[in-house]
Amino acid sequence: MAPPEPVVVLTVADRIAEIRFNRPKALNAVNVESAIAFRDSVATACADLSVRVIVLAGNGRAFMAGGDLGYLRDAGEQAPAAAEQLIEPIHAAVAQLAAAGQPVLASVHGPVAGAGMSLALCADLAIAADDAVFNLAYVKIGNSPDCSATWTLPRLVGLRKALEIALLADNIGAAEALRLGLVNRVVPAAQLIERTREVALRLAASSPAALKSTKWLMRHGLLSTLPQQLAAEAAAFTSNAGSADFREALDAFFAKRPPVFRG
Repeated sequence: MAPPEPVVVLTVADRIAEIRFNRPKALNAVNVESAIAFRDSVATACADLSVRVIVLAGNGRAFMAGGDLGYLRDAGEQAPAAAEQLIEPIHAAVAQLAAAGQPVLASVHGPVAGAGMSLALCADLAIAADDAVFNLAYVKIGNSPDCSATWTLPRLVGLRKALEIALLADNIGAAEALRLGLVNRVVPAAQLIERTREVALRLAASSPAALKSTKWLMRHGLLSTLPQQLAAEAAAFTSNAGSADFREALDAFFAKRPPVFRG
């Protein structure tokens, strides 16, 4: 008998780590097993010094249709403890992705609901297939968002719009998601893998130190005063100015050739 398929598949190639949810029959709904596998895959990718970009994707018809409601229903009166078991590992993964030096690129298609939408929002960049449909969905199951949606969504679209998206839980098509700034690009569904790879390769060809410091500055700038941010920018720029990648970028600029960043 063949071993069961892994519920999350991690592959590393060309300096790109792809973490792909792999419960297609369940539309990649997250259960405890896949939450733990996701956390562990994120930890492995973040610790791999060869990895310059992390891609989140899903197999089958969906990126992710939220949490596994059957698991929570079956827990009955033990639902709070069951929810904690499910949330703890996936929240650990979200926190590590936010803190990671590598940029995180979500590549989404089909249903992107509940925790799936939360994960798409927490990525640094997002590419959506034109068949993607977003729905925060939590109010539909009598609960509130997790996986950082209440932190990321107001920062992306503003408080009033974020409340509308969360409280009414209407479907949001790919074109509207692009207009709102929930995603960076919309591409034909048949081209999603190819177009995602193009962006991932562009990121992977960049200076790792520049990517890391730029991501850190942008994320921490939301919580900093202007004087604090100016000091952080100066510290990051001067630190990067001492790197071999910075010298390579300058040499390449004056030689009119593409730079080769070695990290």
